[in-house]
Amino acid sequence: MLHWLAEARAALVPPARRDGALLVDMGCGGGLLGPHVAGKGYHHVGVDLTGSALASALFHGVVPVRGDVAALPIADASADVVCAGEILEHVSDCSAVVAEACRVLSPGGTLVVDTIASTRLANLIAVELAERIPGAAPPGIHDPALFVDRKALVAACAANGVPLTLRGLRPRWSELVGWAARRRDSVTMVPLWTTSVLFQGWGVKTAPDTGAR
Repeated sequence: MLHWLAEARAALVPPARRDGALLVDMGCGGGLLGPHVAGKGYHHVGVDLTGSALASALFHGVVPVRGDVAALPIADASADVVCAGEILEHVSDCSAVVAEACRVLSPGGTLVVDTIASTRLANLIAVELAERIPGAAPPGIHDPALFVDRKALVAACAANGVPLTLRGLRPRWSELVGWAARRRDSVTMVPLWTTSVLFQGWGVKTAPDTGAR
């Protein structure tokens, strides 16, 4: 399922606006986003703490950097795009990670996130059901206590200069049935009206107000 989410995340990444544009991939894991943004013109840097994940990310065309998403080894306002895919629901201080994402993002740059909402429905679907389906989610990978409060996420992004738009996300049912029956390898993720389970967020960092009139 991480492959499907990476493709959906890449769809929110705009083409690079300049030569040498930097995309910072927070908690990049195995670099699954890499192939989906390869043609968009970015220098794609993936930050993760796990050595084996970074080795896989390199294989997928991502420049690996060992680092903590709560303290990115990236300069202020240097990134044209920051992606935080399937990482916010695994960190103990979501606001701190959001602040780091916004810190390294340049004015006019795009923030893209996808994560799991802090709801009973998300707990039922993402933990009780998905972790029991082979290939959907590894057992024990999620701690519902870390699932993301949507209002708090929007507020944290706004406080750091990024007005965030949210939308829900789900697999296309017909393709999911085919995948479950082993008739297809991948499933398209499509927008959903509710953000109560899996959701995406995106926004553009505003320029700082210099006070000039």
